[in-house]
Amino acid sequence: MDAARTPSIFLHQYAGLPHGAAFEHWRERAVGPCGLDIGPSHGDNIDCRLQISVVDNIALAIPEGASAQYSRTQSHLADGSDDLVLIAAHAGLVRVGQNGHSVELAPAQMVLVDMSVTGTVGHTEADRFTTIRMPRRALLDISPRAEDKLSQVLSDGAVADTIFRYHELAANHAPHLDAVGQRLTAQHMVDLVGLLLGTDAENANRARGRGQAAARFDLMRADVMAALGRNDLCLSEVATRSGLSPRQAQRLFEQAGTTFTEFVLEQRLLHARKLLADPRARARKISDIARSSGFADLSYFNRAFRKRFGATPSELREA
Repeated sequence: MDAARTPSIFLHQYAGLPHGAAFEHWRERAVGPCGLDIGPSHGDNIDCRLQISVVDNIALAIPEGASAQYSRTQSHLADGSDDLVLIAAHAGLVRVGQNGHSVELAPAQMVLVDMSVTGTVGHTEADRFTTIRMPRRALLDISPRAEDKLSQVLSDGAVADTIFRYHELAANHAPHLDAVGQRLTAQHMVDLVGLLLGTDAENANRARGRGQAAARFDLMRADVMAALGRNDLCLSEVATRSGLSPRQAQRLFEQAGTTFTEFVLEQRLLHARKLLADPRARARKISDIARSSGFADLSYFNRAFRKRFGATPSELREA
């Protein structure tokens, strides 16, 4: 099966033997545009679920399944791609081959590989990884000596954790952003990879300010959006999950022209308004919508809603 959820989130799934017309058609659509081939990582069958999210000039991949090995062979090099790819291990033991050299990645370890030479990486249900593919020039602008780190096992707790979490956020949400939002997201991701690899002093300051802080702010906002229904949501909890102190977290909100409290209130009100306008939620009581949006006090919800939108929840629903 092969489908695209949005113009830039592509989902490809296949289970079966690696030959025949159906397989060839799937392979061409799933990995052909990436300049790769695919086969089983063990046994005779492929079992693969592959999500590829294109965000401006980078591509984020989330491969899953019991048996798939991706390879870049000599014939693929004719496409001229010299992109760099960060492979990050999530579970098990991920084996990565690059131009005859191989490394094994434990969870939270990463390796930078080069699309201008041959290579392989595979997954099973137990051995899982994700990837970030980016233009070589974009990464070298941030980390001029990035090529010195090719095929080396990389691990940096704080930065690596941010990369893992930002990858998940960006892969699933960034393709829905406008062009400016996608460009900023892609730049933040490249900045984070640059920090992992090491940068010179000038570029490090730029990358830290633009990349890690921006990524952590995006992660905090995503955490808030995922927990709007909790009326006990607090800044310290959200900050801790993003590796920040409450003061550091509050400063990021202030730099964005708001506060944590204001941001949470705004998102809760927008969420409630969306539910009130949804015909499928017509039968839900307004008090239920208020609670599911994180408001424990119905009278406060009504006042805040009217102040924000110029109408009460009941009036908006009846309009």
